[in-house]
Amino acid sequence: MFLTISTTGTPERPASDLGFLLHKHPDKAQKFSTSHGTAHVFYPEASAERCTAALLLEVDPVALVRRGKGKGRGGAPDSALAQYVNDRPYAASSLLAVALSTVFKSALRGVCAALPGRAEAPMPLRVAVPALPARGGAELVRKLFGPLGWTSVEAEPVALDQQFPEWGDSRYVQLTLEGELRLADALRQLYVLLPVLDDAKHYWVAPDEVDKLLRAGEGWLAEHPEQKLITSRYLSRRWGLTRQAMERLELVRLAETDDLEVEDVDNAVDETTDTEEKPVPLAEQRRDAILEALRGAGASRVLDLGCGQGQLVQALLKDVRFTEIVGVDVSVRALTIAGRRLKLDRMGERQAARVKLMQGSLTYTDKRLTGYDAAVLSEVIEHLDLPRLPALEYAVFGSARPHTVIVTTPNVEYNVRWETLPAGHVRHGDHRFEWTRDEFRTWAEAIAERDGYVVEFVPVGPDDPEVGPPTQMAVFNRTDKAETHSDTQTEKEAKAA
Repeated sequence: MFLTISTTGTPERPASDLGFLLHKHPDKAQKFSTSHGTAHVFYPEASAERCTAALLLEVDPVALVRRGKGKGRGGAPDSALAQYVNDRPYAASSLLAVALSTVFKSALRGVCAALPGRAEAPMPLRVAVPALPARGGAELVRKLFGPLGWTSVEAEPVALDQQFPEWGDSRYVQLTLEGELRLADALRQLYVLLPVLDDAKHYWVAPDEVDKLLRAGEGWLAEHPEQKLITSRYLSRRWGLTRQAMERLELVRLAETDDLEVEDVDNAVDETTDTEEKPVPLAEQRRDAILEALRGAGASRVLDLGCGQGQLVQALLKDVRFTEIVGVDVSVRALTIAGRRLKLDRMGERQAARVKLMQGSLTYTDKRLTGYDAAVLSEVIEHLDLPRLPALEYAVFGSARPHTVIVTTPNVEYNVRWETLPAGHVRHGDHRFEWTRDEFRTWAEAIAERDGYVVEFVPVGPDDPEVGPPTQMAVFNRTDKAETHSDTQTEKEAKAA
């Protein structure tokens, strides 16, 4: 990865002052260790008229995989080749952002004891990044950097292959920024927007990332027209953290508008007397209902089919009665996010032995899924086209045949209770259908009769007397006496005797 920062100067204000502001001497080539590679800082040119500082980050992709034990950004589950063949060593990403904050820490804070006045004043800058991933294309790059004071934002798309122009452009651009800004502001913008444009981070996004975002975004993020997109992507779409950051940014905006301190704006409620009980989110109620059903079934080895970002897997891990938990999803990106949520790369050996994430399609039979006590399909079936539903039914109920299967899906009748949902719309843009209670019951009872299960229906959420609950849940239990993997050795010996 490569990035250059250039400036021009005069005899009174030489461009080589850039070395003071970056705290890196122009006459030296220096290197610094980062968590995933080695950063080199050198100056291709350094005169009174023009000075350029270059940051080169060498990343070892093999070391990146080993550090994450195959579960991090560089090594997605069940994607062995992608662990080693990827763009991480070449394209600007969160790895480069972390190197920026490590190598130019004082410059990011705008601190320069030698030239304090120079650090506080705008200066002519030219920033160049030859390979920048841009999910959203060159137009998004201009939308993100355009409102930040740059007089020129050039994002030149990189062709997939220059010898075959008909293949079109890749997702990479050559970025060049020119304008008069404070050096600290420019570095902070890059620190935030490089991983935002890549739309990925190589490390687990913890709650302290909100503080990092607000520090780096001070003075520009609160008023940015793409604030929501920046915040969501920077925090890896962790909606709880995104909401927290957006609320704090709104307080900053209000404080700046009224020329007040944030503490003076955020004083309307005395938290010591705030006893209002907050409603439990439906997603949490759904997980609680699933956990209760699994405990009632006596399951210990559980499949989470269509596990998404791993919220249910995380809840299962907190209960020691679940000794083996397998999350399955077709999306490698979702599994990567789940791995970060679960902190697999930092998990203790005993805990790690209980959980596994696998890539797989639920519409195909998979021998890896046989022999488990229970399987959960939580908010999954409605994402399939109806003609594909029989394939899932056979893969789960006909082939894998766990003793217990739990299925949850939206109750379309309840949609009239959502004030913000337009009439006739489904709850999520990817839902292919949403069933009434009668439709869901008919589908579940047909499966139970055909595949040898009995089914019980459980409401999840407030059970409205007119339209029923927001989520409907079916709990299938197999009627045959076939042995499951949770049979104890004693039971096996008794059967043999």
